[in-house]
Amino acid sequence: MKNTVINNNADYHKDAFAFDFPPVDTANHMQSNIYLTDTTFRDGQQAMPAFSVEQMVTLYKLLSKLGGENGLIRQTEFFVYSDKDQKAIEKCKELDLKFPQITTWIRANEEDIKMLESLEIGETGVLMSCSDYHIFKKLRTDKEKAAEKYLETANKILEKNIILRCHFEDITRADIHGFVVPLINKLNELAGNNEKCIKFRLCDTLGVGLPFESSVQPRGVPDLLKALYENTGISPNQLEWHGHNDFYKAVINASSAWMHGVSAVNCTLFGIGERIGNIPLEAMLFEYASLTGSFGGANMKAISEIKDYFIHDIQYNLPDNTPFVGSNFNTTKAGIHADGLLKSSDIYNSYDTYKFLNSSPRVCLNKTSGRAGIAYWINSYYNLDNRISKNHPLVDIICNYINNEYENHSRLSYINDKEIVALIDKTGWDIKNE
Repeated sequence: MKNTVINNNADYHKDAFAFDFPPVDTANHMQSNIYLTDTTFRDGQQAMPAFSVEQMVTLYKLLSKLGGENGLIRQTEFFVYSDKDQKAIEKCKELDLKFPQITTWIRANEEDIKMLESLEIGETGVLMSCSDYHIFKKLRTDKEKAAEKYLETANKILEKNIILRCHFEDITRADIHGFVVPLINKLNELAGNNEKCIKFRLCDTLGVGLPFESSVQPRGVPDLLKALYENTGISPNQLEWHGHNDFYKAVINASSAWMHGVSAVNCTLFGIGERIGNIPLEAMLFEYASLTGSFGGANMKAISEIKDYFIHDIQYNLPDNTPFVGSNFNTTKAGIHADGLLKSSDIYNSYDTYKFLNSSPRVCLNKTSGRAGIAYWINSYYNLDNRISKNHPLVDIICNYINNEYENHSRLSYINDKEIVALIDKTGWDIKNE
């Protein structure tokens, strides 16, 4: 018989929504060694005006602060080609910060290898394009010759006692069993099967990867990783996932990679990067928290510091609807939402955003905000702990002003904070002693 009895007791699912912590995935609680790496100074810079040396040093310090003493953000990588990049590396090394570790990225040629010695770099990434699109059409060679070149370059780097990170470009369109698996096995042999000497970055270069168990390799992330584990001697510590967001799957593919045996996910701050960007680092910090129930020692409030630095010092405009950092994040324009926030902040807020991001829920006032929206704006702006109700006389004054702007002056823009503050000051209302 079907159950027709309604349980009238409140069930807030506090195992998932504790409010003092972001929502956790109770079905996939991971305890394995997963962490993040960063490529803001390498892949990230390819989509925007290059950072100055000072900006790179400042961001490096902020990345260290964000990742915390445990090094949840384990590494960051730099270009080595210009004097500016080399100077930034030197300045960052002088800071003597434990994390993130400084690594580089080079092409598979003799000239690039020589640069590493003068910089005293302990680990470098090397581009190893692995799809037939890249091998036959870009490199104008075949798979055997491409593998020979990669192995030759790898040997030269390993001989200098530099940890080798093989960047398998376009792996989600590659011949996994005919090229990738044999190449991994040969590279591992070259490194003496010492996992501390060699790593493999799996690059979803065009963002075509799929996170689903049912999807097949090379696009299916779970199936791809299964094939690598079953046919090579790799360990999770050797694997790193690097994805792009062409089909809005950068974050979910990265999470799938974590869940199916990859230790590291490679990201950029705010997802900056070529075309429509990389995996956003701040997003994966929240994914880490969801999957592990911890932030691993990360200082989440540093995200807001980095956001402010991007906006005010680098002059980089973050889209308003960017999660965690955009101006519309945690901001409602709907009166019914504001009414809910007045009653209890967890109605339209799944966790304490102020605790982790220094960002309290906000209301942007317009013609649809209503009296509840105005009351919430006053309480939030002046930190009044909900002392102003939607029936307060001051709400009447502001409501009349807003209605007049839209109905009689054909206003289209939002009402900004300075306007409302000026209006309240004009009334002479003593908000603080309300």
